[in-house]
Amino acid sequence: MVETADSGLGARLRRQGQAARAAAAEMVRAPTKVKNRALEVAADQIEAQAGRLLKANAADVEAAQNAGLDAAAVDRLTLTAPRIAQMAAGLREVARLPDPVGEITGMASRPSGIHVGRMRVPLGVIAIIYESRPNVTADAASLCLKAGNACILRGGSEAWRSNQAIAEVMRKALAEAGLPEDAVTLVDTTDRAAVMELLGMNDFIDLLIPRGGKGLVELVSRHARMPVLKHLHGVCHVYIDDRADAAKALAVAINAKTQRYGTCNTMETLLVAESRAAELLPPLAKAYGEHGVELRGCPRTCALVPSALAATEADWETEYLAPILSIRVVGGLEDAMAHIARYGSRHTDAIVTEDWSAAQRFLREVDASSVMVNASTRFADGYEYGLGAEIGISTDKFHARGPVGLEGLTSQKFIVWGDGHIRG
Repeated sequence: MVETADSGLGARLRRQGQAARAAAAEMVRAPTKVKNRALEVAADQIEAQAGRLLKANAADVEAAQNAGLDAAAVDRLTLTAPRIAQMAAGLREVARLPDPVGEITGMASRPSGIHVGRMRVPLGVIAIIYESRPNVTADAASLCLKAGNACILRGGSEAWRSNQAIAEVMRKALAEAGLPEDAVTLVDTTDRAAVMELLGMNDFIDLLIPRGGKGLVELVSRHARMPVLKHLHGVCHVYIDDRADAAKALAVAINAKTQRYGTCNTMETLLVAESRAAELLPPLAKAYGEHGVELRGCPRTCALVPSALAATEADWETEYLAPILSIRVVGGLEDAMAHIARYGSRHTDAIVTEDWSAAQRFLREVDASSVMVNASTRFADGYEYGLGAEIGISTDKFHARGPVGLEGLTSQKFIVWGDGHIRG
């Protein structure tokens, strides 16, 4: 453990870890209907206490603006009535989802006479370290709860009041349903040293999930002593193919960038086949200009769009999380996939095309956790995928990949049925 200014920090966190471990032992045997009851109560209370949540959030937003946080960060922090309604809807959606815990698959008889299969089980205690978005408190808690886990939540200091209010709702809902309150624990300090303490608590934490900027994820990946589920950043692409439908291309490319700027599934680079550039880039530039999006382009882009700035090499690998877009004109599908392979972050990439073969190649060959045809990258989201909510997006290739919902918060173990069988 590292030394901190708060001499009692490590001891307090370990007590929270012990409480979470004890809660996890109860959660593993919690009936589905009881877990669902806790989620329904939490959803009702989120709606009933919307005014209190908005008041707590307003104080966080004011403090963030006074501290000079940029517009994208403030947007991620801000709760609105529709976002609170979506938070409650996410809780109810998770309650409606099938419970993966206890599911048995692959049961088969072996020549010895034993029956072998696999059972899906909770992971145990999951710690989530996240920044800005207070809705993560509800999303993470709901998914961990439904999957039979306990969770330790460490939100960003900028959302401290909002996170406290939401966590209190979740804990009271657990208690009302007869489940342990400590199945949801919010780290009780904004001290940044708490992060390093958590990274060393592998005796209590089974999985750690960082949700935040690249710096946070790199820090966690470098120092964590337990498994980490992560993605570093979202450099997402839309490629407009030679055989793209113009109306679809315009709709997807505009939505993928402008629907919301501060999210990891927002398009950061637009690739356009050279055969369509002269036709599509001017109207796209006009639309982006109406949304206040700054364009940075390759030489061929700048020739077609005089208002575009010259892109640098760094632009192709930058996650802006802001109204800035890089645009490159490419020779075709091969060039587009080569660009994505070099600069992409394996998060989400999309192609707009009416060519079935090109679509199939893009789906098969592009190495990303979500690959799309004729759809905005903004759909790369647990709620949109039917997961109810997501605890994060994984660009790793083991355990879970893409938006992580209930199944990603469980594991499988082998189970064996016998009838007094012994091995000869």
